[in-house]
Amino acid sequence: MLAEHAEHAEHAEHAEHAPGEHHERHGHHEHHQQHGLHEQHGHHGQRAGGRGRTPSRASVATPHGRSCAPLVLVACSGGADSMALASALAFEAPRLGVRAGGITVDHGLQPGSDQRAAEVVQRMRELGLHPAESVAVTVGREGGPEAAARDARYAALDAAAERLGARAVLLGHTRDDQAETVLLGLARGSGIRSLSGMAAVSGAGGRYRRPFLQLDRQTARKACMVQSLPVWDDPHNTDPSYTRSRLRHEGLPALEKALGKGVVEALARTAQLSRDDADALDAWASRAEAGVRDADGGLECAGLHALPPAVRRRVLRRAAIEAGAPAGSLFARHIEEVDRLITGWRGQGAINLPGKVVVRRQGGRLVIRQG
Repeated sequence: MLAEHAEHAEHAEHAEHAPGEHHERHGHHEHHQQHGLHEQHGHHGQRAGGRGRTPSRASVATPHGRSCAPLVLVACSGGADSMALASALAFEAPRLGVRAGGITVDHGLQPGSDQRAAEVVQRMRELGLHPAESVAVTVGREGGPEAAARDARYAALDAAAERLGARAVLLGHTRDDQAETVLLGLARGSGIRSLSGMAAVSGAGGRYRRPFLQLDRQTARKACMVQSLPVWDDPHNTDPSYTRSRLRHEGLPALEKALGKGVVEALARTAQLSRDDADALDAWASRAEAGVRDADGGLECAGLHALPPAVRRRVLRRAAIEAGAPAGSLFARHIEEVDRLITGWRGQGAINLPGKVVVRRQGGRLVIRQG
């Protein structure tokens, strides 16, 4: 529904229509549930980004005057994707019976980042988002600059959602972002889970929602243009020292030149197909793990050896993460080394995994623990 709103905004200069017509186009309850937003018919306000916008605060209230409508936050960097999503959320929230708020994360990686964050907060407030806040974080070094910034950002969003009691946090990832994620997974030689890209719903309790995954980046930018929404282009997005930036500006254009248009759409479709397969294999591995665990929590090597390789490797990965290995730092090569303790046992020594997790084969069983 929010993606449809952004697409509709792109055409708003050519054909304005009445709120009733907009409601008829978007009034599908099943689609609302897909993004965790519940439909509530009512007044719509004016077109997103237009003058005289109706603030996005739902009218549902307790006897004491406090709103009891669920709060939905948008993570907004000030870029075109997240600004288009913030505008769509502000427009749709009143009739969906939710409160709309926004959070921007100041990574502190560029001079004047605090001022940029303050400007984004002001823009969100002008859209009618409440609360609208900036959260400053300290970015570490573990896993490289991109991974460290991502970890700090999600930690801040988790904390803000908990503090504000938000039901969901919306992220502005587009179909183009999904295609880039699939290619990065291919380049790492990762398994099918990495090729499945980003999920539409993820995080603890399904906190994170990505309603723009089927929307291309250009449509989001055009939606901002026709609504006269100011956007901020992060210079890191064009910095060739970052892998994703090189892929975005060099890799994908080269693929489209060699293979023709439609590469982004095909990669996004691959992500969904891979996700379906990965989900099925994960469910199989979850059931299989119970059958190879012994009374002390170790994994029986004979039982593991009997499993199909794809299922066995998933059991090993799950066990390593449960023991304390960070999921984001645990790659296919790590699991392959552990797998050789099962399939190519020659008396080799312990395997060291990220997070100081150690895997040993002892007496026909795998022992996986930290320390």
